[in-house]
Amino acid sequence: MPPKITNSVAWQQAEILMQPAFIRVIDNIRKLLDESSWTGTYHDVLIWPASITDEIKALVTELLQAMETATPQEADEIRETLARLPMPHPGYHLRLERQQQQASIDLWELCYQVCFFEYTPHEEAAVIDTSLIDELGEVDWLRLDAKSKELVEEAFAKLPET
Repeated sequence: MPPKITNSVAWQQAEILMQPAFIRVIDNIRKLLDESSWTGTYHDVLIWPASITDEIKALVTELLQAMETATPQEADEIRETLARLPMPHPGYHLRLERQQQQASIDLWELCYQVCFFEYTPHEEAAVIDTSLIDELGEVDWLRLDAKSKELVEEAFAKLPET
């Protein structure tokens, strides 16, 4: 789940860091894939809260698909129904394959780990890693690259052995 940011300064800092962090994560993944026996493909995914049943997921998916061909009146009714249902948030995963092995890395979670101190998916509150922002309020690219490289290497180190 994305971290909850409640103060405007932290929100601005997160906005400064997220895109550069994503760029550095993807670049470091590319470098590791070039040296690795794993092959990777990127996929958009929907992330649901853990407590959501398959029936609710199917209903929401069906309603979202129905929106594409709905009349304006039907679309209003569908929006009202969807407003009362849990919604997934978009995710982006790297799916890795090697021989018969498969693994997946959640790229947004990896970016959150880069941008926030000790981020875990179960923590709602998160603290920006301000060491990644220099005294002028700009991204410190060297620190950002070093931290993203370290976290990508850790993610690859956790992949199954051959």
